[in-house]
Amino acid sequence: MMLRLLKHLMALSMLISASLSHAELTIDILKANNNAMPIAVVPFGSDTATEPLNRIISDDLARSGLFKPAQSFPEQPTNSAEVVFGVWQGLGLDFVVVGKVTPDANNMITIQYELVSSSQQKRILGESMTIPPTRWREAAHFISDRIFKQITGMDGAFSSRVAYVLQYKREGNTRYRLEIADADGRQPNSVLDSAEPILSPSWSPDGQKIAYVSFESGKPAIYIQTLSNQQRQLIASFKGLNGAPAWSPDGHKLALTLSQDGNPEIYLLELANKKLTRLTNHYAIDTEARWFPDGRALLFTSDRGGSPQIYRLDIDTLEVKRLTFDGSFNGRGSISADGRYLAMVHRRSGQNFQIAIQDMQTGGLSTLTDTPLDESPSFSPNGQMLVYATRQGKQGVLGIMSLDGRFKLQLPASDGQVREPAWSP
Repeated sequence: MMLRLLKHLMALSMLISASLSHAELTIDILKANNNAMPIAVVPFGSDTATEPLNRIISDDLARSGLFKPAQSFPEQPTNSAEVVFGVWQGLGLDFVVVGKVTPDANNMITIQYELVSSSQQKRILGESMTIPPTRWREAAHFISDRIFKQITGMDGAFSSRVAYVLQYKREGNTRYRLEIADADGRQPNSVLDSAEPILSPSWSPDGQKIAYVSFESGKPAIYIQTLSNQQRQLIASFKGLNGAPAWSPDGHKLALTLSQDGNPEIYLLELANKKLTRLTNHYAIDTEARWFPDGRALLFTSDRGGSPQIYRLDIDTLEVKRLTFDGSFNGRGSISADGRYLAMVHRRSGQNFQIAIQDMQTGGLSTLTDTPLDESPSFSPNGQMLVYATRQGKQGVLGIMSLDGRFKLQLPASDGQVREPAWSP
């Protein structure tokens, strides 16, 4: 039983190697939401950038699955006073984004934008910001977040980031690189490059640090790396397995999988004093711990019931409760920020590994993907989307989809295999 679970986990965590490296992820939209809301993001006045603001904002809103940006414009106003409401209403476009860009003599750029409702015939949002040219894309993502919030009432996730592992070839040798990119796959930055595997990236709740497993010493060890200065700290290098780090919501603790006592179990490590507490004690394999949003419980994968399933562990009482019953395999659990949904890798007997979500209130389970080998689901910080690892032919890519499965896209790297995604706070 233990060997079977280890084989499952190895198959889900290691993908086949491929070509060279360091390329931005690109976007392929696989499935559009036919009920998406029409919106027009008009080219900003005096915007001559290679990547115009309106294009970045349009792409952001389209990736949410909730919006369908217009591809052409009957007029190109640069402020709300120039908008002819009836023209846009006649095209079924209730929301129109307009703006302008003004560079100054100090190499700074002022961006002014407004969100207009043609049905209400008024401006409903308007702001101005001054940025250096290096913050162009960040400014666009910020504007996208503000527009998304104004219209939907929900926080946007366009300014968030995604960590992932890129497996690639250099001079015929396989290498691994932990990278962090914008949520749209652009502006990748290397955190660690190694000749040995890297697994299980996990964000600190403030988004300033990342924990991960590295095999660089010839055995699995857990490190924490500060992203602002690249300083890293060895956290766990006990005998046997050191794996699956997960930050607590308060940022003070890590849940870990250790086998120092001979069997993989869930432990709790207090980062300030390095106090280690064992939480599970079972002959089966217990691994892949993740925190519930309130910080009072963990979910984890175990085969203690005869097949790999997801369980809940109360940290105070150590009471364990099984959460999943449908399927021969359920693992790699991830809980949404509001605690409502549990995402997982799900398999029914004889079928593929797929991404599924379970409603924690009703217990209902929905399978969202139908590709051959899907793994590592991770919720966006607003809980509206999932990122996961999948296959596109022989290439490992990242997939992003809405929770209802009506909108899907892929973020493939032009070189290498992408896996182990983790969405930032």
